[in-house]
Amino acid sequence: MDLHLSGKTAIVTGGSRGLGRAICEGLAAEGCQVVINFLRDPQRGIDLSDEAEALVARLGDEYRTRAVAMAADVSRADQVDRMFSRTCRELGPPDILVNNAGIWPTALAHEIDPLEFEQVLRVNLLGAFLTCRTAVRGWMDADRGGRIVNITSPAAFQGSTTGHAHYAASKAGLVSFSISLAREVASRGIHVNLVAPGMTRTEMSRATLARGEQPYLDRIPLRRIAEPSDIADVVVFLASDRAGYMTGATVDVTGGMLMR
Repeated sequence: MDLHLSGKTAIVTGGSRGLGRAICEGLAAEGCQVVINFLRDPQRGIDLSDEAEALVARLGDEYRTRAVAMAADVSRADQVDRMFSRTCRELGPPDILVNNAGIWPTALAHEIDPLEFEQVLRVNLLGAFLTCRTAVRGWMDADRGGRIVNITSPAAFQGSTTGHAHYAASKAGLVSFSISLAREVASRGIHVNLVAPGMTRTEMSRATLARGEQPYLDRIPLRRIAEPSDIADVVVFLASDRAGYMTGATVDVTGGMLMR
């Protein structure tokens, strides 16, 4: 099936590793130009530039498509604006935005530090708002459509049972925000959908899975942990014209754990 993505430009936040990397690869395989957003924050000891640049080289070699690594903290409006401006200069106006950047710290609700709770909301919810706002403004100013895919979680609907209440709250907020945005911009040809992945084998989940996979497998009807490509395939479809009659939807990619 031709997804009609060849030559389009996509921004993928948190694109240098894990699910984000798989999404970048899936889009590049369909002929998209890809902006690989990553975080560089020396004060927190985070610099994913090497991973991002390695992915740029891989996408160019394997799929013969253009890719650019761009550092930006999505929770900061000035950095988001610079990322979009640079995208327009180097690859042209974006057609697709995938909000994948997120953090998943662990703490029981009564032990969560308020600063940690705020940081989770800033990255997982405010960050998606800022990128969506910038994308939508650009598309509306140019009188053109666009595709947004936001990565949520089954925890948005079921809550967390493993010490991630702040993460669940941020993802529930993302669902509500995305539906509201979808209603506002549908008439302008801008589609906003979400994907709710189940437990997936990524750097973020490695330590949790190392402590034992069976509790997760017991809750998954398909009886396996997802590979990043399982989720990325659905994201790529939603970013395409083949999903042209979908907006405001959350797609369950949990191996049957969510079933909604």
